[in-house]
Amino acid sequence: MKFLHISDVHLGCTRYQLPESPRDFFDAWFDVLKRYAIDERVDFVIMCGDFFHKRNVPPETMNYAVAGLSALRDNGIPVVAIEGNHDQKYNDSQYSWLRSLANWNLIHLLEPTNVDGRINYEEWHDGTGGFVDIGRARIFGSHWYGASANWAIPMLTQAIRENQREGAFHLLMLHTDVEGHQTHPIPALSLNTLKELKAVTDYVALGHTHMHYEIDNWAFNPGSIEVTNIAEYRENRGVFLVEVGDDNSVNATHIGEYRHRPFQRLTLDVTGIATPAEVTDRSLEIIDSDARRAGEGEPAPIVELTLRGQLGFPNSQLEMQKIREDGLRITGALHFRIRNHTVPTEYAVAADVEEDVSRELLERRVVEDLVLRDSRFKGRGREISDAVVGAKRMALGDEEPAKIAEFIGQIAS
Repeated sequence: MKFLHISDVHLGCTRYQLPESPRDFFDAWFDVLKRYAIDERVDFVIMCGDFFHKRNVPPETMNYAVAGLSALRDNGIPVVAIEGNHDQKYNDSQYSWLRSLANWNLIHLLEPTNVDGRINYEEWHDGTGGFVDIGRARIFGSHWYGASANWAIPMLTQAIRENQREGAFHLLMLHTDVEGHQTHPIPALSLNTLKELKAVTDYVALGHTHMHYEIDNWAFNPGSIEVTNIAEYRENRGVFLVEVGDDNSVNATHIGEYRHRPFQRLTLDVTGIATPAEVTDRSLEIIDSDARRAGEGEPAPIVELTLRGQLGFPNSQLEMQKIREDGLRITGALHFRIRNHTVPTEYAVAADVEEDVSRELLERRVVEDLVLRDSRFKGRGREISDAVVGAKRMALGDEEPAKIAEFIGQIAS
């Protein structure tokens, strides 16, 4: 038995408002499907959440989704999906675009039910269900539980135990961060709680975190297919092509070879530079010596230059347009972006962080430094910054106010 495990496709994502971005995400996903599902003749494909980038799906994005899923259906390859935090239906509706795709027989959308406060599984039938059988595999789905994942796992474990099939390969699809591997400040599923599932599963298919990792040759997170934010560009990402032996042994190969847009981040520390012209010259020197060039027949790169450090003259004197235009000319990039993170000395925050730190960590440090200036929060800077940054991310992700309040309460308690 062979299957393809993908997650975090984020169809419809538009980076920096570039019109090419939605096509980038489709091209990466479709190339993966062609090479590693259709050409490899897999038995099925699993998609572990965040298939779409937003709940409100533009027509162009839906066309991309239908095109890729139809290609799999035409080749006799079933697709099994669960919802991620970006895929959830609106609170006032029973429907989502994933549900529509299921109604059109393009995917099996697995959704357990909640009966009297307990998670319950029903077999897939007439377009709905919590688990489905494909060959020897019995595939279980789950919802996006967010900060409540630790609460949900014991109930998922019991529900799977009650619905096991003798001799089957038991697979659970789960969209969550895991302790030790998360890149978000939202509390992650603890490793000990995750491992409760070992008693009832042969393979846990993870999604949500945009980098690749594996746990005990049993839990697998492939990472996002494309870069949704340049802060992720160094992360190892891709898909898993999984072969299952007759004894249910797992051989999962992580693959990152497919069409995708290259990214690069450059940094210049302006501390001690006396004039705007010198900042421009130093920026162009770095671009000329270190920046990626567009390769023939390959997607042109997106390049970002970050100016950091303490600026000795007003921001308004920086020659941003000249740096950007010359950067595009030198690299042939699709997009050249400049981030000005310079600050006057008296307002410096997060001054000791590493140059290539992720946006999430930089944001957390900035908030933490600001919080620590208030004596009321002495000794609690990390907790308060986690609450602020985490609540912001949940709000931007259209999370329900009650869940945001629950998250803040967990940190404050």
